[in-house]
Amino acid sequence: MIDHRPIVKSASFIFSILLLLSFLNANAQQDIAAGKTLFQNKCATCHGVHKQITGPALFGVEERVGDNKKLYAWIRNNKTVLATGDPYFTAVFKQFNELPMNTFEDLTDNDIANILAYIKSVPVPGPPGVGQNGAAAQTGSSDSALVFGIITLILAVITLILLQVNSNLRKLADDREGIPAMEPIPFYRNKTYIALGTILLFIIGGYYTIQGAIGLGRSKDYQPEQPIYFSHKVHAGVNQINCMYCHSGAWESKHAGIPSLNVCMNCHQTIDTYSGDPLIHEDGHTVDGTGEIKKLYAAAGFTPGQPWDPAKAKPIEWIKIHNLPDHVYFNHSQHTRTGKVQCQTCHGEITAMDEVKQFSDLSMGWCINCHRTSRVDFPDSTGKNGNQFYSIYVKFHNDLKSRNRDSITVQDIGGTECQKCHY
Repeated sequence: MIDHRPIVKSASFIFSILLLLSFLNANAQQDIAAGKTLFQNKCATCHGVHKQITGPALFGVEERVGDNKKLYAWIRNNKTVLATGDPYFTAVFKQFNELPMNTFEDLTDNDIANILAYIKSVPVPGPPGVGQNGAAAQTGSSDSALVFGIITLILAVITLILLQVNSNLRKLADDREGIPAMEPIPFYRNKTYIALGTILLFIIGGYYTIQGAIGLGRSKDYQPEQPIYFSHKVHAGVNQINCMYCHSGAWESKHAGIPSLNVCMNCHQTIDTYSGDPLIHEDGHTVDGTGEIKKLYAAAGFTPGQPWDPAKAKPIEWIKIHNLPDHVYFNHSQHTRTGKVQCQTCHGEITAMDEVKQFSDLSMGWCINCHRTSRVDFPDSTGKNGNQFYSIYVKFHNDLKSRNRDSITVQDIGGTECQKCHY
């Protein structure tokens, strides 16, 4: 008689490995974290998830378009879709003043699927502490993970049942043919279980080790409590104060700078009370806006109704939020003025933040991905428009004229070379 036991054991072992790999692959099908990074790098300058900026809000875009194939084509190269005369996209193009959208032909189907998965995962904004719609959106975002988890548990139970059935059938076959029953090997001495457990430990331990190493020194979502409650939403959002008024260095120099008390007092010598919408602290309690202005007066040594003497002022000890390693060179003006990068690209929707937090992880990979896709303000064929510094790149000019290229990225001009950012 042919002994099928080694074959069955091998099949069970292979099935267990395939089960693990299928679970890992299923969870990786839609990577929301990767989608968020791609959204921030490629979409956030012109689009909000729930808010219209330069372009439309993207939440529900799949339902509005109704054809993912057409949507993917639009994201990669909107010009080709417009050339077909598609009524939906033509209407959107006209609605937003026929502003041309960047092309992203480097995005794969999986990249776009990740971006769309992230957009679906962002909860609908609602009042603090309520957010029924937001809760529904968050629940919907975890549906896929829940389904994959349930399927994995079911498959694991089936695997255990099959292993038990196999063991019982083997005993019955042995008894029928008069083969002496062998003492069962304890699971902790079973080579199959030991090998499977070792592989699982390596996979799980390796995953968490890599994730921990990648996160070393990063402070994404860092949100310290400042000595005076300062709402960017009130100043930059409601009152439309330009970012450069307070952070003038961002346009002219390496550092954006923290505004001095003099900048604050330019307005607050006459604005001594707060009468806007309620200010809600992160822990849920209401902030006394007028009381925070009084803290500003105390630091400035100012008494309302009397001339202000700046000599009495003491600097406010603001807590720095964004930090880069000492060996990294970053120049604000090179990005905001030369590169025309919007503040929101790196700092998030700052006009909607009360207490500011670090929006991006500021990792090297995050910067490199941006350099690979961000277009340079290259002079056009007339040589009159664009940044004239780049006129030295004769080859690229010839490529643009001959239409071998439609744009030049930061990477093309050396933006991914080590010495550009590291001392």
